[in-house]
Amino acid sequence: MADAASKVIDITDENFEAEVLKSDKPFLLDLSADWCGPCKAIEPLVHELSAEYDGKVCFGRVDIDKSPMVPTRYQVRSVPTLLMFQGGDVVGQLIGAHPKQRIVDLIQKGL
Repeated sequence: MADAASKVIDITDENFEAEVLKSDKPFLLDLSADWCGPCKAIEPLVHELSAEYDGKVCFGRVDIDKSPMVPTRYQVRSVPTLLMFQGGDVVGQLIGAHPKQRIVDLIQKGL
């Protein structure tokens, strides 16, 4: 589970626009599901990176089963999918579980 330093917020269909699209910072969005093994594998990396990039990048997680509109909007067909937003636009994407450096590379696209 998230440690005290983690800054990953829960994103839902209801708060997606306000939190992600209108964010004044780049935003890494983790689209995942509780039943997804690879999602659980990258979750600690996302939390670790949220602490490392605190103040520079916002981080959020969408449970695709609880908030189906976000994955539908971005045509997400498999989880985990990481979307990097900047100024409300997707500037990068990773599908599947990846090592930390690949996620860092994705974050750099938004900086």
